[in-house]
Amino acid sequence: MHDQGNLELVLIFLLSAVIAVPLFRRFGLGAVLAYLVAGVVIGPFGLKVVKDPSSTLALSELGVVLLLFIIGLELSPARLWVMRRPVFLIGGLQVLLSALAIGAALMFFGWSWKTNLIIGLGLALSSTAVVLQLLAERKELTTGYGRLSFAILLFQDIAAIPLLALIPLLGEAKAAAQSTPPLDGIVKALGIIFLVIILGRLLLKQIFRIVAWTQSSEVFTATALLVVVGTAYLMQLGGLSMALGAFLAGVLLADSEFRHELESQIEPFKGLLLGLFFIAVGMSINLKIVLAEPALILGAVVALLLVKSLILMFLGGCRLGKLSAREVVMLGAMMALGGEFAFVVFSEAFKYGLLESAIRDRLIAVVGLSMAISPLTVLALSAWWKQNPAVKEEIVADQIDHDNPRVIIAGFGRMGQIVGRMLRAQNIPFTALEHSAEQVSLSRRFGSTIYFGDPSKPDLLKAARTDRAEIFVLTTDDPEVTVRTARLLKRLYPHLKIFARARNRQHAFKLMDLGVEVIRETFHSSLELSEQVMLALGVPKDLAAERRERFRAHDEAMLQEQHLVYDDEAALIASSQQAFRDLENLFAADERPVVEIGKSGAEQA
Repeated sequence: MHDQGNLELVLIFLLSAVIAVPLFRRFGLGAVLAYLVAGVVIGPFGLKVVKDPSSTLALSELGVVLLLFIIGLELSPARLWVMRRPVFLIGGLQVLLSALAIGAALMFFGWSWKTNLIIGLGLALSSTAVVLQLLAERKELTTGYGRLSFAILLFQDIAAIPLLALIPLLGEAKAAAQSTPPLDGIVKALGIIFLVIILGRLLLKQIFRIVAWTQSSEVFTATALLVVVGTAYLMQLGGLSMALGAFLAGVLLADSEFRHELESQIEPFKGLLLGLFFIAVGMSINLKIVLAEPALILGAVVALLLVKSLILMFLGGCRLGKLSAREVVMLGAMMALGGEFAFVVFSEAFKYGLLESAIRDRLIAVVGLSMAISPLTVLALSAWWKQNPAVKEEIVADQIDHDNPRVIIAGFGRMGQIVGRMLRAQNIPFTALEHSAEQVSLSRRFGSTIYFGDPSKPDLLKAARTDRAEIFVLTTDDPEVTVRTARLLKRLYPHLKIFARARNRQHAFKLMDLGVEVIRETFHSSLELSEQVMLALGVPKDLAAERRERFRAHDEAMLQEQHLVYDDEAALIASSQQAFRDLENLFAADERPVVEIGKSGAEQA
């Protein structure tokens, strides 16, 4: 199909995606594997519908570029600075240890140390596109192992700079013929990175403010794509990863007011091109080599996954990683695959005489198969964890060593952490309990003392020395767990003063039945927001604060009244209607209407 038109190619790719993705998701296999298999089927080593995947792969790399841009939008420079330790320390150790282990194993083939080193470094890298897509599909980007995976991937993209510069240095006769000395290439690369950062800090926000002023969504989208592609192009000129350039652009815009708009505009393009990238990778897998030497290729894939997963599990489980047992295993399974950058590394190594063509083709087949197998491994492990829930409780074995806590906090998420920080700032001893292993792992990495377990279990409450505590704070995400725990505390520890987070009014009523002090999770923030809106409308500060307080008192009183009839729907509706009329009458008693106040406030301003 050498003479096929561009329209036919587009049709083939879209048809492959539309058929493969729903079919694979129907069986719980995920979109990544669907795209890879579709690529194998339509590629030159399958049905030969598409005979040359190289041009498609080059274009589809824009999907990876856009993905890294969106990831960068979520990371401000300050957050990136906080991540420096896992990025450079754990990421650096992963690349170094993996390269040394793989290179040492290749010594048995009798190749030169230069060849072994380049192969080891190339296989040490993981697929940014596959890993991040799998994490996004599973909604695990923010988990402990998800964050660590991203940190390692970020270092791997950074490591592309010295790795590409190293290949010509190790090359034999062909290295002498290169037009640009390696040192000059490194200086050029670093100069371009510096240029991107400086120009980005100075110009990007101003450019988008000007474009936003035009109020043209099409121009805004075009500008966003121009920034991403332009930055990627500059990086490519310096011999760097295009994805790294896009990531830097995203980071520079992470704290701008355009972050969410940029993300929404780029997302559709990212999804389509990323799918195309996976299809192109599938088309690149040489099935002839796999079928000709199945034992060698599959054995190499298994060895690669095993070596890298063991190293990753070690790094994730040690003091540096601080991951739970489940997260350690998932990190190893998720990150053990080869990466798309290996295609570039091995092609460059062949160009400079470090690899023979036959070895290069086998390595590319190994990398491609590892990218196809990895989603299946992750899926199998997830299914096993679900079937063996007892394994998840492994972290419960933690010994609670706090003998005299004044306060116990159950649920160390958004609300619980704020309470804990306030208490810690005043040196008030407390014990934190959390039922999410991922949240425990994350909190521990930031230095919090926290214990894993279900607060509704009597044994855990006993181990936490609840009998010695004065106050129990319930800030768990699950309303049922909150009510169940409150009921248990009232029965076993009647001396406790209990404060509980309430999701809504019905949840609050159930907690009030138990005699618990209720804090409605969005009530006070909504009052604060209402006051700020009134101020923005020109309402004088004193009057806005008075109205806020009046509404708060009225609603608190209404909550107490409705608590008496909350199980009677008709009475509850009548009470709500009467309360609304009372509130209207209260505000109507003001001397001046809101509109007039707003106008006079504006005039005074």
